[in-house]
Amino acid sequence: MRVLQLIGSFVLGFLESTGRLVIFAGSAIGHCFRPPFYWRSLGRQLIDIGYYSLPVVGLTAIFTGMVLALQSYTGFARFSAESAIATVVVVSITRELGPVLAGLMVAGRIGAAMAAEIGTMRVTEQLDALTTLSTNPMKYMVAPRLIAGVLMLPLLVVVADIIGVFGGYLVAVYKLGFNPATYLQNTFDALKTEDVVSGLVKASVFGFIITLMGCYNGYTSRGGAQGVGAATTNTIVSASILILCFDYILTELFFAR
Repeated sequence: MRVLQLIGSFVLGFLESTGRLVIFAGSAIGHCFRPPFYWRSLGRQLIDIGYYSLPVVGLTAIFTGMVLALQSYTGFARFSAESAIATVVVVSITRELGPVLAGLMVAGRIGAAMAAEIGTMRVTEQLDALTTLSTNPMKYMVAPRLIAGVLMLPLLVVVADIIGVFGGYLVAVYKLGFNPATYLQNTFDALKTEDVVSGLVKASVFGFIITLMGCYNGYTSRGGAQGVGAATTNTIVSASILILCFDYILTELFFAR
């Protein structure tokens, strides 16, 4: 009976936490479409999530493309299929690696920062002060971050796709000796609209997940500095796991036959 009690307690706790998250997400989404809108706060979040994340996303993408081209050559050379390297690089980057790696990098950078900022405001009662001043914290702190995450992560993924494919081009042409014109032609031939669109849809979903988990964990944090630290850790872990889970779900929806 003790084992059943532990299992039941875990299931009930999980359902309770999920319910709180769903209610929080529904409230936050509602505030995204109802005035007033804090345009200055939204602009600040657009710059923070988009522009300041470019270096880490760009570095991740270019080295991923370079490693992918090199590893593909090592495997395909055994079957004399080196010409397929361009196809593998562009399809892998646009469908999977671009959105997933960009999402994970942004989760580590932006999600943790959001949880720490909002969590600090919670434990120092600044969110309560906003309510006292007739400013809804959900509308002022959460809604702009959700909108910015959904809008900016697809743009980051477009940049990551371009840089990642360019990284594969550099390795293929200057290290492996491929003809530049042939490699580019194979890349354009393999590039399909549905590959890019699926990656951008994934990016929007990942952006929503990252900002939602950062805001939720920060907004519900308790217990001073220790609570803020726990909220930051929970944000990175939960956002990363949800990104990988929804990556499979969206891939199944787009490409399952």
